[in-house]
Amino acid sequence: MMRRRDFLRATLVTAGSVVVPTACSDGGTTPGACNVLEDDTFFPQSVASGDPKPDSVVLWTRLVDGDVQEDLNLALVVALDAEFTQLIELNSTATGQLAAGSGSTRALVTARAEYDHCVKVKVSGLSPGTTYYYQFYYTTRERCYGSRVGRTRTAPAPDADVPVRFAFVSCQDYIGRHYNAYAALAKQELDFVVHLGDYVYETTGDPGFQETAGERKIAFSDVDGALALTAGGNETYYAAKSLSNYRDLYKTYRTDRALQRVHELFPMIVVWDDHEFSDDSHGATASYFNGLKDEKDEGRRKAANQAWFEYMPVDYPAGESFQYDSTAKYPDDLTIYRDFTFGKHLHLVMTDLRSYRADYLIPEDAFPGKVIAQQRPLETLLGELPTNASPYLEIDSFKDGLYRDVLQQAATALGFDPSFGYTQEEGSRLISTTFINMLVTAINEGRSEAEQVPLLTESDIAGLDRGYSYLDLGKTAFYSEMGSRYVVVKDAFDAISQLTLMDDPDRDAVMGAAQEEWFLRTMKESKSTWKVWGNEYCLSQLAVDLTDSLPKPLNRRYYLNCDAWDGFRRRRDALIASLAEHGNVVAITGDIHAFLAGTPAVGPAVEGELPKKIVEFVGSSISSTTLRSMLLGQVKNHPVLKDVPMVENLADGIDDQLINPINPYLYFSDATSNGFCVAEVSESEFVVSMHLLPEAALAAPLYQESDVATLEQEITIKRFKTKAGEAELYMEDGDAWKKWDPATLTWVS
Repeated sequence: MMRRRDFLRATLVTAGSVVVPTACSDGGTTPGACNVLEDDTFFPQSVASGDPKPDSVVLWTRLVDGDVQEDLNLALVVALDAEFTQLIELNSTATGQLAAGSGSTRALVTARAEYDHCVKVKVSGLSPGTTYYYQFYYTTRERCYGSRVGRTRTAPAPDADVPVRFAFVSCQDYIGRHYNAYAALAKQELDFVVHLGDYVYETTGDPGFQETAGERKIAFSDVDGALALTAGGNETYYAAKSLSNYRDLYKTYRTDRALQRVHELFPMIVVWDDHEFSDDSHGATASYFNGLKDEKDEGRRKAANQAWFEYMPVDYPAGESFQYDSTAKYPDDLTIYRDFTFGKHLHLVMTDLRSYRADYLIPEDAFPGKVIAQQRPLETLLGELPTNASPYLEIDSFKDGLYRDVLQQAATALGFDPSFGYTQEEGSRLISTTFINMLVTAINEGRSEAEQVPLLTESDIAGLDRGYSYLDLGKTAFYSEMGSRYVVVKDAFDAISQLTLMDDPDRDAVMGAAQEEWFLRTMKESKSTWKVWGNEYCLSQLAVDLTDSLPKPLNRRYYLNCDAWDGFRRRRDALIASLAEHGNVVAITGDIHAFLAGTPAVGPAVEGELPKKIVEFVGSSISSTTLRSMLLGQVKNHPVLKDVPMVENLADGIDDQLINPINPYLYFSDATSNGFCVAEVSESEFVVSMHLLPEAALAAPLYQESDVATLEQEITIKRFKTKAGEAELYMEDGDAWKKWDPATLTWVS
């Protein structure tokens, strides 16, 4: 018997010969004779398979028998055909606790109550490039009940010269949204599906981005164990915190028939992004309160990890004996980065970009007026002082501390730190004059004319040194993600990040040292035609140039999302430069809720040389709110931007803003659609078909096959490809393929 510790491991069985079943063979019920109940009473999350290799695959289910809390026994059968006339012998390996012996066509496994009755079985000894069918069944005193039949497929042998066809997806918010994109995906002929993260969303209804109306809701059975959050000052919703909470997410999401069908048809290779734990997280630290409190919580992080481990059909790189142990120190409790080969032409390398990454370079709780790049260091770094650098002063000495006293007296009322974000060890407190005037203006609004504090004048400012404060990054609020994670001023961020990394080179760590070494070595040593990086968030630069579109001081160039690789530019550039040396590197990406295509590039370091590039295809969300809709919502709720003319129009036309000279290596953008991508891989080409669904097509569920047919008529397909030996992009236009021309920002023959 296994020791009763807090861990879960996959049961291991080895496939043997093919046999033809007879009635009640092996003393059990003939496969196919069991009832499959339409309401999935005993198997409410159906079945799933994952991590296909040439000789193995992981099979999954969850068994529930009313209110029974004890361990439950069930059986597994595997066959070469959907009718189960060609059964595979399943032999026990040394580990696990199987009753089946040599020559048995069924493996007996246990659904343990302590693991939420989840079952994972790794079946090895299979044939490469082969389709298998499987079914779990459970016998009560009355009769036998079977799960739905699952179909899976092993990877082709490493030396097989065969094409590979797979889908990649991400971001499937359940609340208020329907998985109609999955209904369309299930019609595809695929070898496997890659999920790039945000499989679940941890909140029960965040009004900032989730639709709370309708029948699709999340309810926690352990509300007391959840994290209560508020929006708009009085609207309460919850985020998962306990193991029960995170399990509830997977249990609810997996009841969706469209998602179940995809799992039943195709093996899935998954990694997590942030929402499997907490929005915009790094390591075990959440970001709901934007610096108002310490949100590091390793217990919560490990609860999220354990639920993910229980519900995902993953073959872990630690080996067949790996067991999840919740007492292990985070992040050593679970390693998910791993790689797969599919024949001669595809090597898929999956990374974990959340567990080991550093905090954001720009703190959410930074005092906007604090100067972080003074004049002399900026001049030394850039060779000259930037024209958009702002004047600053020493607030303790200027005019005998007049503005220091005024601001500190108003600190509590205005909700900021009276130390202005400085520690005693930092010395002189340098504050942006622009921000001082902003605060003084706010203070004066509640004062009589006689009590008015004078604003700093041009003569006061003349001759002062100039530099960058957090305000120059776009931080206009005291505890806010804006100017920290989102909508960050590009030129100031580029300079400040360089200065920061001079003092602390690890401040832009993303993969962590061990994973990064493994990743680069795996890519370098790969013998496959195509090296494909399963990359959680966007490599391509996503910046907008609003210098001619908005009034001062908003007329700047901005990064949209520094939670992605734009926030870790030096590390990204080093990775791209290394990957470009190997050739035929393609990144497949999710997260941003938009379809994008481009060639992320570095350099050239020497004038006259070509830049080092790889290719990136970004898929939009299966169901989560699109990038365009998210931006419109952020503008609507922003205290400054909501009153600025033209900002809403700019957000509405985000595609035109992105395909712009500021992003010279981004060639296609559709931020208005949901959907999925299908990749076709051969020796000569890597082709991606983007299946674009209107956001409105997810508003209602699909009940009939005719509904799916109607949905398919609403899908627009955009096809792109790159050729072996190049790092260029082509787009299909009718019967022709056109190449991107960066000089004209158009596709040309």
